[in-house]
Amino acid sequence: MKSDTIKKGISRVGNRALLYATGVCSRDMQKPFIGIASSFSDLVPGHIHMRGLERAIENGVYSGGGRPFIFGVPAICDGIAMGHAGMRYSLASRELIADEIETMAGAYSLDGLVLLTNCDKITPGMLMASARVNIPTIVVTAGPMLTGHYKGKRLDLVHDAFEAVGRYKKGEITKHDLDELEINACPGAGSCQGLFTANTMNCLTETMGMSLPGCATSLAVSSRKARIAFDSGERIVELVKKNIRPRQIINKKSIYNAIMVDMALGGSTNTVLHLAAIAKEAGVKLPLDTFNRISRKTPKICDLRPSGEYFLEDLEIAGGIPAVLNRLKEELNDNPTVSGASIKSIARSAKVYDEDVIRPLDDPYKEEGGIAILKGNIAPEGAVVKQGGVSESAMTFTGKAKVFDSEEAAMAAILNKKIKKGDVLVIRYEGPNGGPGMREMLSPTSAIVGMGLSDDVALITDGRFSGGTHGPCIGHISPEASKGGPIAIIKNNDRINIDIKKRRINLDLTKKEISQRLKKWQQPKPKVTAGWLSRYAKAVSSASKGAVLEA
Repeated sequence: MKSDTIKKGISRVGNRALLYATGVCSRDMQKPFIGIASSFSDLVPGHIHMRGLERAIENGVYSGGGRPFIFGVPAICDGIAMGHAGMRYSLASRELIADEIETMAGAYSLDGLVLLTNCDKITPGMLMASARVNIPTIVVTAGPMLTGHYKGKRLDLVHDAFEAVGRYKKGEITKHDLDELEINACPGAGSCQGLFTANTMNCLTETMGMSLPGCATSLAVSSRKARIAFDSGERIVELVKKNIRPRQIINKKSIYNAIMVDMALGGSTNTVLHLAAIAKEAGVKLPLDTFNRISRKTPKICDLRPSGEYFLEDLEIAGGIPAVLNRLKEELNDNPTVSGASIKSIARSAKVYDEDVIRPLDDPYKEEGGIAILKGNIAPEGAVVKQGGVSESAMTFTGKAKVFDSEEAAMAAILNKKIKKGDVLVIRYEGPNGGPGMREMLSPTSAIVGMGLSDDVALITDGRFSGGTHGPCIGHISPEASKGGPIAIIKNNDRINIDIKKRRINLDLTKKEISQRLKKWQQPKPKVTAGWLSRYAKAVSSASKGAVLEA
């Protein structure tokens, strides 16, 4: 066992003495040492119930014949960090999480890992770590939140809290309604109820085979989730004994499957960043155009919030990810999973229990998948749009630019009703380097939707969008403004043409005019000059490469 490095031999008397101090007994020295990386936090709704899941995993590890050790990793709730400088830390934390798990697994020569995660950047950070350290690993995602309720309607965070701000400013709802939505939208533990980044990544984790079947959609408050946690603890010991490692599971085939399921579900655009980063750690080349290729031939068969009307609890009742895999079974690459069953065998044995929540391939909600990659003179390296959340009328959009050099400036203009039909908001200097940290723009996009402008105003940015975003919103524009990308030289009233079907985004200027403006452009001073974010900004790559650290 790998852990023999710290527990076997006469030279390890001191090491063993310290292990005994933790409560380890002599019998444990013969067992696999299993690290449980827990992202428990009292600050994250999706993680507040993890203490119980930690116990279930521990019990499973003991039952399987291993010795568990819990250690913590940081956890950021994007919703709480949204709309202010705190969001700069979210994407950056993905790298910290991967580094911390690598550090703990390496320092303690752990034999295996159980990764307890749920929200936003924590799941991709843990998957990156699993591919990097490449010791037997299983992921437990802690489950989606129940829907809220108010006046007989089901609620979710984005539609009924973030977007409610715009509806209130428009005069559609009263202050009393706004207060009631605020307190009722999120009724308790779990990742937010729609197909936002957290739930999208959890679904793709199961699709890639890194968590047990049913894990992604089993509800946070369910006993089923506790049983899956226990089974995962037992299973990791078996994975250690058989030496089944993440890179046998996370490979070109499983990443292709994950993109396909992402397209079928209509998931968050953040997955483009995260799958690219996970692929890099697994040694898999993943060109950005792969997303377009798969999207063109994969219909969107689910209609989940934010752009649809169903919730994650509906997907769970309809059969979960195994049922989605069943719809796609003929197109899937077969591949092993941590459960011991192949992904195709899981797909074949699954059933769909609601034909509208998970539609047949010949009766989809949309003919193409949920995400598209756009290119053009604004985004030579690419940009990302959640086309599954864009109405047919807004798939092509031409308008005049309204340019803002920060999210805060754009948000003030929206709430002060300075944005009109036909405008294209340009929010720049919010990329991985310039932000730094590539902030999500859920507050501006939600305000636009809430004010009834979702089909009449476009938004483009070198920042990111939450999984909760819908409408003609194009993010990840690369190269970013702070690196001298063409988005940096857009001026107010410049004409911008967006054609999602043709995968194009262009500034209505000649090459000569763009070149002349770029020659005059001057790089601004960094927004952050000290601390972790300053170091992050210097090392982070373009969004087109997954915004990974290159130094």
